[in-house]
Amino acid sequence: MFPSHGVANLTQQWLQRYGWEILPHPAHSPDLEPSDFHLFGPLKRHLGGMAFETEDDLISELRNWFDNLDVDFFRVGINSLLSRWPKCIDLHGDYVEK
Repeated sequence: MFPSHGVANLTQQWLQRYGWEILPHPAHSPDLEPSDFHLFGPLKRHLGGMAFETEDDLISELRNWFDNLDVDFFRVGINSLLSRWPKCIDLHGDYVEK
């Protein structure tokens, strides 16, 4: 496995090679990670109050939940980045929604 700085260097070289623009963003912002602002809340509400006897039972419930999500669920999460990004940048990385 590469040291983390090695991976970062390789990633930066790859981005430069293909001409991708690196947009400014605060590191590890929960306001810009769809899993944090869009996925985990609904998942937590779904699992709230449930108890699982085995890990396999939990995995089965998670698969069932993901399988039954409407495709728009994911579209909404990704599209909300369009409004969250400028807010987060304007607030210099402070939380968009408190």
